[in-house]
Amino acid sequence: MKQAGPRLWGEHIDFTINHAKLLNDVHFKIDDGSFTGLIGPNGSGKTTLLKTIYRLYTPSRGAVYVDGDELHSLKPRNAAQKMAVLPQEHTPIFDFPVMEMVLMARHAKKRAFEMDTDEDIRICERALRRLGLYEMRDRNFLSLSGGEKQRVLLASVFAQETGLIILDEPANHLDIGQQLVILDAIKQQPRATVFASIHDLNLAARYCDRIMAIKNGRIIAAGIPEHIITAPMMQELFHVEAAIEREAETGCLHIRYIRGTAV
Repeated sequence: MKQAGPRLWGEHIDFTINHAKLLNDVHFKIDDGSFTGLIGPNGSGKTTLLKTIYRLYTPSRGAVYVDGDELHSLKPRNAAQKMAVLPQEHTPIFDFPVMEMVLMARHAKKRAFEMDTDEDIRICERALRRLGLYEMRDRNFLSLSGGEKQRVLLASVFAQETGLIILDEPANHLDIGQQLVILDAIKQQPRATVFASIHDLNLAARYCDRIMAIKNGRIIAAGIPEHIITAPMMQELFHVEAAIEREAETGCLHIRYIRGTAV
């Protein structure tokens, strides 16, 4: 992991909707070149924070910065050149072949009405190969399984070729094999800074360089996994008694859940 300072950061972020404050004075920094995981219970503000970062929501107060630019002041095309996003839900209105889906990610790099180039095609084919999808490039997106669709969407993120990738539960609802394929590909993406909400805490401990914990719309802790994935934090965030162990095979932290406790 590089230590070149933050690539993405937020200051004093509030988000209020229908008189409910979903984010409350959030501060965060995502180091350049890191894979940072966002964890927290359901309703804690994970998706709200990510939607604020990728401009679906506008903060009620505060600001988000990428590479020193205030993100919400950028034009959409400029923002897309800096940041690629994989939201939690993505339902295309129209069906397209897989290759066309991935080529759409190249539009942020082009002028209006500019045609796809041989280089665009090479970049997209490389992304598909990395995710084991090259042989499916002519299939229609809606004919694929859930795991295959998620891999296509991740290939689009890679083909966009930004230095910053925002992911909302990229491996949720997939079988363990698909989860590992997707997270291995994300971890190995060259020169990428990744910020992802992750539901499975053992996957977060395995793949993330740093972890941020959010509760009731506030970031309550941030640091390396060993400092955040602890029994007291599992109790505070999720109301579970847990034992934290280290896997002999991988050296990664592993959470063994013992019992739920009263809220």
